[in-house]
Amino acid sequence: MDEYTADAFVNRDEPVPVLAFTGTGSPSTDPESKRSRLKESLSNSKLKEKIQDGANSRSETGFSLQDRLLTKLLQQVIPSENIERVLDLPPDKRSSKYIGRPGFSIPLMTNNFRRFNSRIGIVFVFQTRLIRLLTWRNPTHTLSLLAVCTFVCLNPYLLAVLPFASALLFIMVPAYLVRHPPPPPTISHNTTYSLNGPPLAPPRTIRPAAEMSKDFFRNMRDLQNSMDDFSTLHDTILRIITPPTNFSNEALSSTVFLFLFVTTCALFIAPHLLPWRLLSLILCWISIALGHPRVQQFILENRESHLRPPSQKAQSLLSAWISRDIILDSPPEAREVEIFELQRRRKGEWESWLFSPNPYDPLSPQRIAGERPKGTRFFEDVEAPRGWEWGDKKWVLDLGSREWVEERMVQRVEVEVEGERWVTDLVAEDEASGNSGSLKTAKTVGPGWAEGNGREPVGEWRRRRWIRMVRRKGVSSNNANNG
Repeated sequence: MDEYTADAFVNRDEPVPVLAFTGTGSPSTDPESKRSRLKESLSNSKLKEKIQDGANSRSETGFSLQDRLLTKLLQQVIPSENIERVLDLPPDKRSSKYIGRPGFSIPLMTNNFRRFNSRIGIVFVFQTRLIRLLTWRNPTHTLSLLAVCTFVCLNPYLLAVLPFASALLFIMVPAYLVRHPPPPPTISHNTTYSLNGPPLAPPRTIRPAAEMSKDFFRNMRDLQNSMDDFSTLHDTILRIITPPTNFSNEALSSTVFLFLFVTTCALFIAPHLLPWRLLSLILCWISIALGHPRVQQFILENRESHLRPPSQKAQSLLSAWISRDIILDSPPEAREVEIFELQRRRKGEWESWLFSPNPYDPLSPQRIAGERPKGTRFFEDVEAPRGWEWGDKKWVLDLGSREWVEERMVQRVEVEVEGERWVTDLVAEDEASGNSGSLKTAKTVGPGWAEGNGREPVGEWRRRRWIRMVRRKGVSSNNANNG
């Protein structure tokens, strides 16, 4: 199973918390009321032990053996993530009584879906009524919405009134009319509505849709269609936004970046000069007017003849401006890479050993740890770094051996400032006299480095530095998509 999907928006941090409030239970974790009452009688320490139990008995209680076996199988396939360990987070000391983050479980997922589907109807009711309002099903309602939007746009302080007015008109008044229903029409046509007297009906209680009922399957139908709408809308937005913003076409993306930068600076400096109330009013009226059936029919009938030619002309002008003013022919980035040629002294003669990315000096971590140098034996096997390519044809010997020795603060070496530019290890005095001194002893003996004079006792290794230029390798869009 893949560790993750590249370029996908997925919550890879902490799982979404599952909340529980005092005095309320969670049917997804307590399917049996008798079992839940028994667990509530346990102490906090016992409850914590049960929560931390790998079997997670609360989530599996009340489910079939097949569901439990499938859950155990998925727990073996799907790797469990310890978020606090992976992200190096401090332990959460908050009580697990209020916040929990259970892992993936088929029975828990099924139970939560049933609960969610039986309660999601209010969202679909609001969505349906909003669609009817914006598509002019009842013109008086849409005109009322335009009137409210006009007042809010002309006087933005009325935004503070909307939540309270909505709660008053859509919650309190309907709830009162349920308990105090108007009298039925009579022959006398008495239209007086008396507010006196006791309530005539019980209060209305919102309940979830019963499973296997028509409302339950209506919610499931609307949830299915909403998932399809979200997926289609997601793909459409990405298809429109991604090409000009992901720098696959660098000229176009640079133009978008330039326009966004200029707009940001202009709005940061002079936002008070714009008539925001008038702009919001015009935008609101245009948005709601576009939902009228006649306006949509007019747009569809005249799109090819009136809308497409101006858009094509604007696109051609933008392309001409981009090709004329956006210049992206700067040379690729170039850097210098290095490799060290190591030679080893055996039986009084130097033998070519290998080419290593580090100099393997006497105080290097590899030498101190007693490890052998790592590298390749031939120049031809040395490759450019990933994402780079060679900028010239061959390696060049670095004639500034003294400079790189001083930059790396290499000690106990002899430096050749002429000739082949070898940097050779020096042997401490106790090692030269026959005592086997350690590398740690050689740290404090003698100078840091010395120019070669041929009189100092040399050590086992010597190296010299080769350099070569590399430049950034361009990646085509086909290779990027395949990768």
